[in-house]
Amino acid sequence: MEFCGDGFDVVVVGAGIMGSCTAYELAKRGHKTLLLEQFDFLHHRGSSHGESRTIRATYPEDYYCAMAMESSKLWEEAQLEINFKVYFKAQQFDMGPLDDKSLLSAVSSCQKNSVPHQVLDSQQVAKKFSGRIKLPENWIGICTELGGVIKPTKAVSMFQALASRKGAILRDNIQVNNIVKDGVKGGVWVSAASGEKFWAKKCVITAGAWVRKLVKTVSGLELPIQALETTVCYWRIREGHEADFAIGGDFPTFASYGQPYIYGTPSLEFPGLIKIAVHDGYPCDPDKRPWGPGMSLSSLKKWIEGRFSGLVDCGEPVATQLCMYSMTPDEDYVIDFLGGEFGKDVVIGGGFSGHGFKMAPVVGRMLADMALCGEAKGVDLNYFRIQRFQQNPKGNVKNFEHQVGFSANNKSIVQ
Repeated sequence: MEFCGDGFDVVVVGAGIMGSCTAYELAKRGHKTLLLEQFDFLHHRGSSHGESRTIRATYPEDYYCAMAMESSKLWEEAQLEINFKVYFKAQQFDMGPLDDKSLLSAVSSCQKNSVPHQVLDSQQVAKKFSGRIKLPENWIGICTELGGVIKPTKAVSMFQALASRKGAILRDNIQVNNIVKDGVKGGVWVSAASGEKFWAKKCVITAGAWVRKLVKTVSGLELPIQALETTVCYWRIREGHEADFAIGGDFPTFASYGQPYIYGTPSLEFPGLIKIAVHDGYPCDPDKRPWGPGMSLSSLKKWIEGRFSGLVDCGEPVATQLCMYSMTPDEDYVIDFLGGEFGKDVVIGGGFSGHGFKMAPVVGRMLADMALCGEAKGVDLNYFRIQRFQQNPKGNVKNFEHQVGFSANNKSIVQ
């Protein structure tokens, strides 16, 4: 096998948004960093591609709120450094039945974290959005200023470019197939299917939907992370109303609580189209994906018809895109040291469960802290530890419903 170079401080495995942010954080601190990607950079086979992701601080779990607020600042700092824009600000609007436990927990989270917010009844919502959003009488809405749209493929490219500027080495089409401890001089050897080997003091695994397979190969540990294929839908705005739903005005990014959990963004990437999708999908093997046909859209069509006063055509989506989630049983992240013989030499970031992209800059900071300092500064990692699944196969206990339909309704998720 060929050994490449004199070694690195940290090798990052997986160059989606999490790995790219981690590489940037490591390199800007002056550490010799190698970022490896098994496919082409900016590929469309994982979870970091596409045209839009939302950012919000309204979480039922209050431990995500502070992360989202820090991440928002880091997104702004990064785009100022690169001198182009990936983060387009908007209000965030959450809605649902007034007795929905998740929605009420999101209100409590805002209160606990001092996030300015408004709780509105159906009539107040109609007035605020000039009749564009219509709620049933027994629903409420929450308005917050921290919302918006992030351009994902462009954002990954941004962090890769920034990492490279800071001295990181980036290599794509390098499939990592093992990581072994160096029992003599310490550190780890990262092996690729090509025969290349890379030595590093530390390794960070951010392999997305492939993290479960790689971790099992490396350590025998079976992480309860299930890949899920999900469908994103774009719907046509009625002619003459396109500007009413466009980014840059007062139309928000939004989420609708309950079953199904629905989310969407203002019109941005495709003029005259609005992104509205259901937060669910089918379990899949990331190496043997079905590539469709996707979930039934009947409940989504009915929701669109009821919410947007006929201003969005609910007949059929104009366009669809496929993506993958990496689901944990509790929909919380896995951010931890691999442990065992590797101790703190290998760090894992995975299981972001369909709500991680917005958090990538702060997750990258956390993973870099862990690799360099042995701890994540300013963050309670107990919610993200691997050990939680040993204590309870379902992970963190919550007093409200899961948001992704698969996790709540499909019992085949790994336990």
